[in-house]
Amino acid sequence: MSRVKGLILCGGQGTRLRPITYYFQKTMMPVGLKQKPLLEYIVRLLEFHGIEDLVFLVNYKAEQIVNYFEEGSRFNVRISYVKDDPSLKGTAGSVLNAYRQGAVNMKDTLLVYYGDILTNMDLKDLLRYHRDKRSWATIALASGFTVRVGLADLDENGKIRGFVEKPTLEKPVSVGIAVLKGETLGDMGSLKKEKRELDLMGDVIPYLIKVGKPVYGYVSDAFWYDILSTEAYEKLSPELVDKKFREILG
Repeated sequence: MSRVKGLILCGGQGTRLRPITYYFQKTMMPVGLKQKPLLEYIVRLLEFHGIEDLVFLVNYKAEQIVNYFEEGSRFNVRISYVKDDPSLKGTAGSVLNAYRQGAVNMKDTLLVYYGDILTNMDLKDLLRYHRDKRSWATIALASGFTVRVGLADLDENGKIRGFVEKPTLEKPVSVGIAVLKGETLGDMGSLKKEKRELDLMGDVIPYLIKVGKPVYGYVSDAFWYDILSTEAYEKLSPELVDKKFREILG
């Protein structure tokens, strides 16, 4: 397999996590009993699975991240930083900007990790699956996702028959991790000509499927948690985090 580059999206303002993110970059919010930054758990997961060449895609409060992680030696990784370009908006826009800045190239295998996701997923197995399938893009998926709100059962006139409280979805959901062939950067460049904002899951993956390039889903039962809102952050158990990351943190 070609060289694996870990690209972590950690530039967003985290508006759904305000007021906390007025003071913290969202990936620097403390989690677990030792109150380490969320981003440290991500870095340690990547290093644990042998992904040591990392690119942080930064913007909002980037200084907090740079000052804490520096060049990465304290975590046994190499970290480079690419600041978002306002003309390349969206998640795929950030990845494309890293390519244009020379941080990645088309010979790399790109593991793109959304910085507000906490998981102990086996990334080595994900990469092995991607390679064995000769996939152009592989999306990490989780089964058994529980919807955090109740779903209404409506009849054809809009009358509510009842509610299903926090149901478990039958189909797997995306967990915010994707593995891409480096050549996908060329597809992103072509797509960007037509769009002001380029999203990885909303634009790039559907395009790859449309043009017939192999896209696979890697279904995992690993622990994962999406810290998408203040409510979700408050409900994240510090004890659970330490339990799930005991092996990774050493």
